[in-house]
Amino acid sequence: MSIKSDNWIKKMSLENDMISPFQPIQIKINEENDEKLISYGLSSYGYDVRCANEFKVFTNIHSATVDPKKFDSSSFIDVVQDECVIPPNSFALARTIEYFKIPRDVLTICLGKSTYARCGIIVNVTPLEPEWEGHVTLEFSNTTSLPAKIYANEGVAQMLFFQSDEICETSYKDRDGKYQGQKGVTLPKA
Repeated sequence: MSIKSDNWIKKMSLENDMISPFQPIQIKINEENDEKLISYGLSSYGYDVRCANEFKVFTNIHSATVDPKKFDSSSFIDVVQDECVIPPNSFALARTIEYFKIPRDVLTICLGKSTYARCGIIVNVTPLEPEWEGHVTLEFSNTTSLPAKIYANEGVAQMLFFQSDEICETSYKDRDGKYQGQKGVTLPKA
């Protein structure tokens, strides 16, 4: 298994629609107003994804129990805006702007960007398995005792692509995985 370079990522995205929309260079400045951005786009050995402006922020307003087998959607409030404030020691879900189509011989791992990590904001995403496709649901944990801000339309995490020497026997698509083809922020499914 080998990690894939920017040339491979670019080729797979342009020829096979692996990442859509695809940004072939790393963007750090909003050219319309010269505002600094948290970078996104193609990097040396990965791709920095952006966060859409749709958020689900964890709340205990209804005192629901968090149960992955019987998830109560009232545990979250919906926020649609360009900035999302996560309460202290809390959690929010978002999604990537980018839609992914992972090849059958590739496993994709997501890591948080250092800009957020240095502020106590942890990004948690499970691996993108071979032949999975959809918008990636991003999980943000605010580990601090202060409110923390996430910015939509800017970089939030980096995807790393690992290509195997052989094709997997059973892909996520073959298993008819429950998160296949997800669009928008997707809550847990039993």
